[in-house]
Amino acid sequence: MKTKHHLAALPMAAQSLAAFGLAVLPLAVQAQVTTPAEEDDAVALNPLVITATLAPRTADETLSSVTVLDEATLRRQDPTSVTDMLRGQPGVDVTTNGSFGKNSSVYLRGTGNESALLMIDGIRLRSATAGGAAWQFLDPRMFQRAEIVRGPRGSLYGADAVGGVVQLFTHEAEEGGPHPRVSVGGGSFDTQRYSAGLSGESGGTRYSFAGSHLNTDGVPVRRDGEDMGYDNTTALTRMSHTFESGAEVGFLALRARGATEYDESGSPATTDYVQQVAGIYGELPVAANWRSRLTLSEARDESANHFWGSILDTQTRTARWENTLRAEAHEVVIGMEYMNDSVAGSITGDSPWDGPYDVEDRDNKAVFTQALLDFSPLAVQASLRFDDNEAYGEEVTGSLALGYDINSQHTLRASYGTAFKAPSFNDLYWPGFGNPDLEAETSETVELGVRGQFTRWFWDAALYQTDVDNLIVWQQMGRPTMNVPTTRIRGVELSLGAEVGAWTLAAAATYTDPENRQTGNRIQRRASQSARFDVDRELGEWSLGGSWVVQGHRYNDAANEDRIGGFGLLNLRAGWQFAPLWSVRLNIENALDKEYVTTRFFDGDDYLNAGRAAFVSVHFGQ
Repeated sequence: MKTKHHLAALPMAAQSLAAFGLAVLPLAVQAQVTTPAEEDDAVALNPLVITATLAPRTADETLSSVTVLDEATLRRQDPTSVTDMLRGQPGVDVTTNGSFGKNSSVYLRGTGNESALLMIDGIRLRSATAGGAAWQFLDPRMFQRAEIVRGPRGSLYGADAVGGVVQLFTHEAEEGGPHPRVSVGGGSFDTQRYSAGLSGESGGTRYSFAGSHLNTDGVPVRRDGEDMGYDNTTALTRMSHTFESGAEVGFLALRARGATEYDESGSPATTDYVQQVAGIYGELPVAANWRSRLTLSEARDESANHFWGSILDTQTRTARWENTLRAEAHEVVIGMEYMNDSVAGSITGDSPWDGPYDVEDRDNKAVFTQALLDFSPLAVQASLRFDDNEAYGEEVTGSLALGYDINSQHTLRASYGTAFKAPSFNDLYWPGFGNPDLEAETSETVELGVRGQFTRWFWDAALYQTDVDNLIVWQQMGRPTMNVPTTRIRGVELSLGAEVGAWTLAAAATYTDPENRQTGNRIQRRASQSARFDVDRELGEWSLGGSWVVQGHRYNDAANEDRIGGFGLLNLRAGWQFAPLWSVRLNIENALDKEYVTTRFFDGDDYLNAGRAAFVSVHFGQ
């Protein structure tokens, strides 16, 4: 039976993770006397997470499946793209139409790219036309940490959080200062990378400024094709001030712009792009146990396609008001949100899909509430949200999570949550592809998990099932977008992490079964199995490390006839701190020079990714 086949595939990834756990365990259960260094390790392994509950909670208190990539992790790995940073993380699947700024999709727990919500410092960033985020245009050096929350968060964030939320956090101001940081480097494919930042704090005012530039000739995305280049320039400004009364005001602005080349029917083409978020906020302590926060923000996604002569400019403007009330160990959040999506520009020119969008503007009004209740050893988290969408009417989403501390190290959790996703402007109105009769996606998810949290290590396991009605799926060229009536996604996620002496270890294994219940086929472009292993070692002034990412096969089509093989990638890294605040780093990506593919062109050719690549960089600052 099909079920037996799927279950039989699970042990391959799980056994690898178990072997890693058995290797780490003897090291992790050394003397229980906690040193200051061990306390730092404990913070790294059980970090505070904001995205899961709108409030700071340690990873084991969130009652969610979460992964945090902290500053030390990002500094060690120094990825060239956000998708490289996310690939192989628990419950995360990534596809790319080539390397260096080419179209990318992030699938959380088998749901679509449009169902993975991306936020930057609390501001939603996505294309209102495409529906999902342009992950490929974000420079990871602009971010200090990342939180990946898996599972529905519709009751907190509204539409698009069916599979979960990825939130990127920019660099926070450090005490004193100013603290400068500079990085210069380059490598394969005539790649150049520069970044600089300045942050500090004085008299209650905190500031952080940063900029970066990446330029590369790129690699071919089609066999025997030309190199497809990419450049990105990003600027960031972040400031805030806290008054003696405890009130706080601040603003954030991040803008990335550049150009990427791609293959259009065998000919080189160029798209200019802009990704931008900006926001201001004010937070007021209304009473000793009541804080009120108002945020006004705008996110913009712009693109100009020089091959077709088309220009698109989408904007999402949001006003969000949150009120947090505390009573001893309990906390309640009550809020409301207004969001407006608009589309401007032209898709005429020489495009074969001429014509304007039938609708170019829509809004969404919402009210929401959440209760975080602590009856130790029992914890209860409940949330409810009401959305009134101009295009799809009213939607109610909610969630309930229960957590029980089995002992001081282990927490058992169970949750149920619902979510919905409204079709994007492209889904509905893109000439030649859009389908104005589409229904909104709705989902229900049940999850059971357990986390073991120790001073020097942790482990986490989760089982879940998500039932999606009316999953929105794009078809092949010339066929309109459609709803898949019923989809069932089952999955298992396992993860381990350890800080043992000079060693930093992490491992993850994921099994996902996203099935179209009408046909019995796997949803296209989703891999069922993946694993990731990260190992780093400090050797005085030197550091050595590597990451191994493995992904199973996937299908490029809904009929499961066009099979794309799996792959394994080995990335190596080394660092040398040759003077106070000075270091040099070497990264070798795809060290074994594997040819790997995650998507194909409409004509059946593979989208090729980069082979072996080496990058060297010199860094100054903390």
